[in-house]
Amino acid sequence: MSRVAVSPAILHWALDRAGQTLLGLEDRFPRISQWATGASQPTLKQLEALAKATLTPLGYFFLDAPPLEKLPIPHFRTLQNERRTRPSANLIATVQLMQRRQSWMREFLIEDGQDRLSLVRSAQLGETATSVGAKMQAAIGLPDGWASQQPTWTEALRVLRDAIERAGILLVVNGIVGNNTTRKLDPSEFRGFVLVDDFAPLLFVNGADGKAAQMFTLAHELAHVFFGSSAAFDLREMQPAMDATEQACNKAAAEFLIPERSLRQIWPSIRDHSERFQELARRFKVSELVAVRRALDLALINRQAFLSFYNDYQQQEHVAASRRSGGGDFYNNQNLRVGRRFASTVVRAAREGKLLYSEAYHLIGLYGATFDNYVSSLETGGLP
Repeated sequence: MSRVAVSPAILHWALDRAGQTLLGLEDRFPRISQWATGASQPTLKQLEALAKATLTPLGYFFLDAPPLEKLPIPHFRTLQNERRTRPSANLIATVQLMQRRQSWMREFLIEDGQDRLSLVRSAQLGETATSVGAKMQAAIGLPDGWASQQPTWTEALRVLRDAIERAGILLVVNGIVGNNTTRKLDPSEFRGFVLVDDFAPLLFVNGADGKAAQMFTLAHELAHVFFGSSAAFDLREMQPAMDATEQACNKAAAEFLIPERSLRQIWPSIRDHSERFQELARRFKVSELVAVRRALDLALINRQAFLSFYNDYQQQEHVAASRRSGGGDFYNNQNLRVGRRFASTVVRAAREGKLLYSEAYHLIGLYGATFDNYVSSLETGGLP
Protein backbone atom coordinates (compact mmCIF):
# COMPACT_ATOMS: atom_id res chain seq x y z
CA MET A 1 0.00 0.00 0.00
CA SER A 2 1.51 3.32 -1.07
CA ARG A 3 2.10 5.98 1.55
CA VAL A 4 2.48 9.75 1.42
CA ALA A 5 5.55 11.49 2.79
CA VAL A 6 4.29 14.26 5.07
CA SER A 7 6.61 16.74 6.73
CA PRO A 8 6.35 16.54 10.55
CA ALA A 9 6.43 20.34 10.59
CA ILE A 10 3.35 20.46 8.37
CA LEU A 11 1.52 17.93 10.52
CA HIS A 12 2.24 19.84 13.76
CA TRP A 13 1.24 23.09 12.05
CA ALA A 14 -2.08 21.59 10.93
CA LEU A 15 -2.81 20.35 14.46
CA ASP A 16 -1.96 23.70 16.02
CA ARG A 17 -3.96 25.61 13.41
CA ALA A 18 -7.06 23.52 14.16
CA GLY A 19 -6.59 23.60 17.94
CA GLN A 20 -6.00 19.83 17.98
CA THR A 21 -3.39 17.66 19.71
CA LEU A 22 -1.76 14.33 18.90
CA LEU A 23 -3.36 12.79 21.96
CA GLY A 24 -6.78 14.07 20.98
CA LEU A 25 -6.61 12.35 17.59
CA GLU A 26 -4.97 9.06 18.59
CA ASP A 27 -8.30 7.23 18.81
CA ARG A 28 -9.01 8.04 15.15
CA PHE A 29 -5.39 7.83 13.97
CA PRO A 30 -3.49 5.32 16.17
CA ARG A 31 -0.18 5.93 14.35
CA ILE A 32 -0.35 9.72 14.29
CA SER A 33 2.50 10.06 16.80
CA GLN A 34 4.73 8.10 14.40
CA TRP A 35 3.63 10.33 11.50
CA ALA A 36 4.54 13.36 13.62
CA THR A 37 8.12 12.13 14.02
CA GLY A 38 8.53 10.79 10.50
CA ALA A 39 8.85 7.20 11.78
CA SER A 40 6.01 6.20 9.47
CA GLN A 41 3.75 7.82 6.91
CA PRO A 42 -0.02 7.78 6.32
CA THR A 43 -1.78 6.36 3.31
CA LEU A 44 -3.56 8.80 1.02
CA LYS A 45 -6.91 7.74 2.48
CA GLN A 46 -5.64 8.33 6.01
CA LEU A 47 -4.23 11.70 4.98
CA GLU A 48 -7.57 12.73 3.48
CA ALA A 49 -9.27 11.82 6.77
CA LEU A 50 -6.64 13.76 8.73
CA ALA A 51 -7.10 16.80 6.49
CA LYS A 52 -10.83 16.72 7.21
CA ALA A 53 -10.27 16.24 10.95
CA THR A 54 -7.89 19.21 11.14
CA LEU A 55 -9.86 21.45 8.75
CA THR A 56 -6.80 21.65 6.52
CA PRO A 57 -6.83 21.76 2.71
CA LEU A 58 -5.35 18.44 1.55
CA GLY A 59 -2.81 20.14 -0.70
CA TYR A 60 -1.11 21.78 2.29
CA PHE A 61 0.16 18.37 3.46
CA PHE A 62 2.28 18.10 0.31
CA LEU A 63 4.24 21.28 1.11
CA ASP A 64 7.74 21.20 2.56
CA ALA A 65 7.03 23.95 5.08
CA PRO A 66 3.87 25.46 6.61
CA PRO A 67 2.29 28.24 4.56
CA LEU A 68 1.92 31.72 5.99
CA GLU A 69 -1.82 32.30 6.39
CA LYS A 70 -3.05 35.84 6.90
CA LEU A 71 -6.45 37.41 7.15
CA PRO A 72 -7.19 39.74 4.24
CA ILE A 73 -8.21 42.40 6.78
CA PRO A 74 -6.48 43.78 9.89
CA HIS A 75 -7.19 41.90 13.12
CA PHE A 76 -7.21 44.30 16.06
CA ARG A 77 -6.90 42.80 19.51
CA THR A 78 -7.54 44.73 22.72
CA LEU A 79 -4.63 43.17 24.62
CA GLN A 80 -1.60 43.39 22.38
CA ASN A 81 0.49 40.97 24.44
CA GLU A 82 -2.11 38.27 23.73
CA ARG A 83 -2.00 38.67 19.97
CA ARG A 84 -2.28 35.27 18.30
CA THR A 85 0.43 34.13 15.96
CA ARG A 86 -2.14 33.13 13.33
CA PRO A 87 -5.90 33.31 12.81
CA SER A 88 -7.85 30.13 13.46
CA ALA A 89 -9.06 27.94 10.62
CA ASN A 90 -12.64 28.80 11.56
CA LEU A 91 -12.06 32.54 11.36
CA ILE A 92 -10.29 32.22 8.01
CA ALA A 93 -13.06 30.05 6.58
CA THR A 94 -15.73 32.46 7.79
CA VAL A 95 -14.04 35.54 6.33
CA GLN A 96 -13.51 33.76 3.02
CA LEU A 97 -17.16 32.64 2.91
CA MET A 98 -18.34 36.21 3.57
CA GLN A 99 -15.98 37.55 0.91
CA ARG A 100 -17.47 35.18 -1.68
CA ARG A 101 -20.98 36.26 -0.82
CA GLN A 102 -20.05 39.93 -0.81
CA SER A 103 -18.31 39.63 -4.18
CA TRP A 104 -21.40 38.07 -5.76
CA MET A 105 -23.67 40.69 -4.20
CA ARG A 106 -21.46 43.52 -5.40
CA GLU A 107 -21.44 42.27 -8.99
CA PHE A 108 -25.21 41.70 -8.97
CA LEU A 109 -25.95 45.19 -7.64
CA ILE A 110 -23.67 46.85 -10.18
CA GLU A 111 -25.27 44.93 -13.06
CA ASP A 112 -28.68 45.81 -11.63
CA GLY A 113 -27.84 49.50 -11.85
CA GLN A 114 -27.60 50.19 -8.12
CA ASP A 115 -25.72 53.29 -7.00
CA ARG A 116 -22.89 53.32 -4.50
CA LEU A 117 -24.00 53.68 -0.90
CA SER A 118 -23.38 57.27 0.15
CA LEU A 119 -23.02 56.30 3.81
CA VAL A 120 -19.80 54.34 3.15
CA ARG A 121 -16.75 56.47 4.11
CA SER A 122 -19.01 59.41 4.93
CA ALA A 123 -17.25 60.09 8.27
CA GLN A 124 -13.76 61.38 9.02
CA LEU A 125 -11.54 60.53 11.98
CA GLY A 126 -11.43 64.21 12.96
CA GLU A 127 -15.19 64.37 13.49
CA THR A 128 -16.72 64.28 16.95
CA ALA A 129 -18.43 61.13 18.16
CA THR A 130 -21.65 63.13 18.44
CA SER A 131 -21.47 64.05 14.75
CA VAL A 132 -20.71 60.51 13.60
CA GLY A 133 -23.38 59.01 15.86
CA ALA A 134 -25.97 61.37 14.39
CA LYS A 135 -24.87 60.46 10.85
CA MET A 136 -25.23 56.77 11.63
CA GLN A 137 -28.73 57.21 13.00
CA ALA A 138 -29.90 59.34 10.07
CA ALA A 139 -28.34 57.19 7.37
CA ILE A 140 -30.06 53.98 8.48
CA GLY A 141 -33.38 55.77 8.92
CA LEU A 142 -33.86 55.63 12.68
CA PRO A 143 -35.80 58.49 14.32
CA ASP A 144 -34.79 60.21 17.54
CA GLY A 145 -35.66 58.07 20.51
CA TRP A 146 -35.96 54.96 18.35
CA ALA A 147 -34.60 52.64 21.03
CA SER A 148 -36.62 54.04 23.93
CA GLN A 149 -39.81 53.38 21.94
CA GLN A 150 -39.14 49.62 22.08
CA PRO A 151 -40.44 47.47 24.95
CA THR A 152 -37.08 45.74 25.58
CA TRP A 153 -33.46 46.08 24.56
CA THR A 154 -33.64 42.78 22.68
CA GLU A 155 -36.43 44.25 20.57
CA ALA A 156 -34.33 47.38 20.07
CA LEU A 157 -31.53 45.12 18.82
CA ARG A 158 -33.90 43.56 16.30
CA VAL A 159 -35.02 47.01 15.12
CA LEU A 160 -31.38 48.03 14.70
CA ARG A 161 -30.57 44.91 12.67
CA ASP A 162 -33.58 45.49 10.39
CA ALA A 163 -32.66 49.14 9.85
CA ILE A 164 -29.09 48.24 8.93
CA GLU A 165 -30.27 45.77 6.28
CA ARG A 166 -32.83 48.21 4.88
CA ALA A 167 -30.03 50.74 4.47
CA GLY A 168 -28.28 48.36 2.05
CA ILE A 169 -25.76 46.78 4.41
CA LEU A 170 -25.34 42.99 4.54
CA LEU A 171 -25.64 41.66 8.07
CA VAL A 172 -24.75 38.18 9.31
CA VAL A 173 -24.96 36.89 12.88
CA ASN A 174 -23.55 33.39 13.26
CA GLY A 175 -21.72 31.42 15.92
CA ILE A 176 -20.54 28.60 13.64
CA VAL A 177 -18.88 28.25 10.24
CA GLY A 178 -21.78 28.32 7.80
CA ASN A 179 -24.22 25.67 9.05
CA ASN A 180 -21.55 23.36 10.45
CA THR A 181 -22.45 23.00 14.13
CA THR A 182 -19.18 21.20 14.86
CA ARG A 183 -17.16 24.30 13.91
CA LYS A 184 -17.94 26.84 16.60
CA LEU A 185 -16.56 30.36 16.45
CA ASP A 186 -14.59 31.60 19.46
CA PRO A 187 -15.66 35.03 20.81
CA SER A 188 -12.32 35.39 22.59
CA GLU A 189 -10.65 35.39 19.17
CA PHE A 190 -13.08 37.79 17.52
CA ARG A 191 -16.45 39.33 18.27
CA GLY A 192 -17.00 40.41 14.71
CA PHE A 193 -15.54 41.79 11.52
CA VAL A 194 -16.41 44.27 8.80
CA LEU A 195 -15.83 44.05 5.05
CA VAL A 196 -16.27 47.56 3.68
CA ASP A 197 -17.47 47.97 0.11
CA ASP A 198 -19.13 50.87 -1.71
CA PHE A 199 -22.00 48.68 -2.93
CA ALA A 200 -22.29 45.81 -0.45
CA PRO A 201 -20.64 46.49 2.92
CA LEU A 202 -20.89 43.45 5.18
CA LEU A 203 -21.08 43.21 8.96
CA PHE A 204 -20.43 39.88 10.69
CA VAL A 205 -21.30 39.45 14.37
CA ASN A 206 -20.04 36.38 16.20
CA GLY A 207 -23.30 34.78 17.32
CA ALA A 208 -21.43 32.64 19.87
CA ASP A 209 -20.96 35.81 21.90
CA GLY A 210 -23.60 36.85 24.41
CA LYS A 211 -26.49 38.81 22.92
CA ALA A 212 -25.88 41.64 25.40
CA ALA A 213 -22.42 42.24 23.94
CA GLN A 214 -23.63 41.82 20.35
CA MET A 215 -25.49 45.12 20.51
CA PHE A 216 -22.30 47.09 21.10
CA THR A 217 -20.39 45.01 18.56
CA LEU A 218 -23.00 45.80 15.92
CA ALA A 219 -22.86 49.54 16.61
CA HIS A 220 -19.05 49.38 16.51
CA GLU A 221 -19.16 47.60 13.16
CA LEU A 222 -21.63 50.10 11.75
CA ALA A 223 -19.21 52.89 12.62
CA HIS A 224 -16.50 51.05 10.68
CA VAL A 225 -18.61 51.35 7.53
CA PHE A 226 -18.91 55.10 7.99
CA PHE A 227 -15.16 55.44 8.50
CA GLY A 228 -14.52 53.08 5.58
CA SER A 229 -12.30 50.65 7.46
CA SER A 230 -12.42 46.84 7.16
CA ALA A 231 -11.26 44.95 10.24
CA ALA A 232 -11.77 42.07 12.66
CA PHE A 233 -11.68 42.71 16.40
CA ASP A 234 -12.15 41.03 19.76
CA LEU A 235 -13.30 44.06 21.81
CA ARG A 236 -12.07 42.40 24.99
CA GLU A 237 -14.03 43.77 27.95
CA MET A 238 -15.82 45.87 25.31
CA GLN A 239 -12.67 47.95 24.86
CA PRO A 240 -11.02 48.70 21.49
CA ALA A 241 -7.43 48.13 20.44
CA MET A 242 -4.92 50.99 20.54
CA ASP A 243 -5.68 52.10 17.00
CA ALA A 244 -7.05 55.49 15.95
CA THR A 245 -9.89 54.08 13.86
CA GLU A 246 -10.81 51.48 16.48
CA GLN A 247 -10.95 54.18 19.14
CA ALA A 248 -13.08 56.41 16.91
CA CYS A 249 -15.48 53.55 16.11
CA ASN A 250 -15.94 52.76 19.78
CA LYS A 251 -16.68 56.37 20.67
CA ALA A 252 -19.15 56.72 17.80
CA ALA A 253 -20.85 53.42 18.73
CA ALA A 254 -21.18 54.48 22.37
CA GLU A 255 -22.65 57.86 21.38
CA PHE A 256 -25.02 56.18 18.94
CA LEU A 257 -26.41 53.88 21.64
CA ILE A 258 -26.29 56.20 24.68
CA PRO A 259 -25.79 59.91 23.91
CA GLU A 260 -23.44 61.54 26.39
CA ARG A 261 -25.64 64.55 26.98
CA SER A 262 -28.65 62.43 27.89
CA LEU A 263 -26.66 60.17 30.20
CA ARG A 264 -25.08 63.08 32.08
CA GLN A 265 -28.52 64.59 32.65
CA ILE A 266 -29.83 61.36 34.15
CA TRP A 267 -26.79 60.23 36.12
CA PRO A 268 -27.04 62.55 39.20
CA SER A 269 -30.50 61.15 40.01
CA ILE A 270 -29.49 57.47 39.81
CA ARG A 271 -25.76 57.23 40.56
CA ASP A 272 -26.32 56.09 44.16
CA HIS A 273 -29.01 53.55 43.28
CA SER A 274 -28.15 49.87 43.59
CA GLU A 275 -29.81 49.21 40.23
CA ARG A 276 -28.46 52.25 38.40
CA PHE A 277 -27.26 50.26 35.40
CA GLN A 278 -30.55 48.42 35.13
CA GLU A 279 -32.24 51.82 35.10
CA LEU A 280 -29.99 53.05 32.29
CA ALA A 281 -30.71 49.86 30.37
CA ARG A 282 -34.44 50.44 30.72
CA ARG A 283 -34.25 54.10 29.67
CA PHE A 284 -31.97 53.70 26.66
CA LYS A 285 -33.09 50.17 25.71
CA VAL A 286 -29.59 48.77 25.72
CA SER A 287 -28.23 45.82 27.67
CA GLU A 288 -26.92 46.45 31.17
CA LEU A 289 -23.50 45.53 29.80
CA VAL A 290 -23.62 48.41 27.33
CA ALA A 291 -24.87 50.76 30.05
CA VAL A 292 -22.00 50.02 32.42
CA ARG A 293 -19.51 50.23 29.55
CA ARG A 294 -20.81 53.72 28.68
CA ALA A 295 -20.59 54.84 32.31
CA LEU A 296 -16.93 53.84 32.34
CA ASP A 297 -16.36 55.58 29.01
CA LEU A 298 -17.56 58.88 30.52
CA ALA A 299 -15.60 58.34 33.77
CA LEU A 300 -18.81 58.13 35.80
CA ILE A 301 -17.46 54.94 37.37
CA ASN A 302 -13.93 53.63 37.76
CA ARG A 303 -12.44 50.61 36.02
CA GLN A 304 -12.64 48.46 39.13
CA ALA A 305 -16.42 48.98 39.35
CA PHE A 306 -16.76 48.22 35.65
CA LEU A 307 -14.76 44.99 35.83
CA SER A 308 -16.67 43.81 38.89
CA PHE A 309 -20.00 44.28 37.11
CA TYR A 310 -18.66 42.95 33.79
CA ASN A 311 -17.28 39.72 35.25
CA ASP A 312 -20.44 39.03 37.28
CA TYR A 313 -22.65 39.72 34.27
CA GLN A 314 -20.61 37.47 32.00
CA GLN A 315 -20.76 34.65 34.53
CA GLN A 316 -24.54 34.98 34.91
CA GLU A 317 -25.02 35.07 31.16
CA HIS A 318 -22.88 31.95 30.75
CA VAL A 319 -25.04 30.09 33.28
CA ALA A 320 -28.24 31.28 31.61
CA ALA A 321 -26.96 30.25 28.18
CA SER A 322 -26.08 26.76 29.43
CA ARG A 323 -29.66 26.33 30.67
CA ARG A 324 -31.26 27.31 27.40
CA SER A 325 -32.24 24.25 25.37
CA GLY A 326 -32.26 23.87 21.62
CA GLY A 327 -31.00 26.22 18.95
CA GLY A 328 -34.29 27.79 17.91
CA ASP A 329 -36.14 27.42 14.64
CA PHE A 330 -33.75 26.35 11.87
CA TYR A 331 -35.24 28.57 9.19
CA ASN A 332 -35.44 31.62 11.44
CA ASN A 333 -31.78 31.07 12.31
CA GLN A 334 -30.94 31.25 8.60
CA ASN A 335 -32.15 34.84 8.47
CA LEU A 336 -29.25 35.65 10.79
CA ARG A 337 -26.72 33.10 9.53
CA VAL A 338 -27.19 34.10 5.89
CA GLY A 339 -28.70 37.55 6.18
CA ARG A 340 -32.21 38.33 4.95
CA ARG A 341 -31.05 41.00 2.50
CA PHE A 342 -28.50 38.70 0.92
CA ALA A 343 -30.84 35.68 0.83
CA SER A 344 -33.71 37.61 -0.73
CA THR A 345 -31.39 39.02 -3.42
CA VAL A 346 -30.11 35.53 -4.29
CA VAL A 347 -33.68 34.23 -4.54
CA ARG A 348 -34.66 37.14 -6.75
CA ALA A 349 -31.67 36.56 -9.06
CA ALA A 350 -32.51 32.85 -9.39
CA ARG A 351 -36.15 33.54 -10.21
CA GLU A 352 -35.20 36.15 -12.82
CA GLY A 353 -32.88 33.67 -14.51
CA LYS A 354 -29.77 35.65 -13.61
CA LEU A 355 -28.43 32.87 -11.41
CA LEU A 356 -28.58 29.09 -11.65
CA TYR A 357 -30.39 27.44 -8.78
CA SER A 358 -27.34 25.26 -8.20
CA GLU A 359 -25.34 28.45 -7.66
CA ALA A 360 -28.05 29.86 -5.40
CA TYR A 361 -27.86 26.69 -3.29
CA HIS A 362 -24.11 27.11 -2.96
CA LEU A 363 -24.26 30.81 -2.07
CA ILE A 364 -26.85 30.34 0.67
CA GLY A 365 -25.52 26.98 1.85
CA LEU A 366 -28.85 25.15 1.65
CA TYR A 367 -29.85 22.57 -0.94
CA GLY A 368 -32.96 21.05 -2.51
CA ALA A 369 -36.06 20.90 -0.33
CA THR A 370 -34.26 22.64 2.54
CA PHE A 371 -33.57 25.61 0.26
CA ASP A 372 -37.20 25.66 -0.92
CA ASN A 373 -38.52 25.54 2.66
CA TYR A 374 -36.22 28.36 3.67
CA VAL A 375 -37.39 30.51 0.76
CA SER A 376 -41.01 29.93 1.81
CA SER A 377 -40.14 30.87 5.37
CA LEU A 378 -38.28 33.96 4.17
CA GLU A 379 -41.20 35.16 2.07
CA THR A 380 -43.70 34.54 4.85
CA GLY A 381 -41.71 36.90 7.01
CA GLY A 382 -41.46 39.46 4.23
CA LEU A 383 -38.38 40.29 2.22
CA PRO A 384 -36.44 43.38 3.24
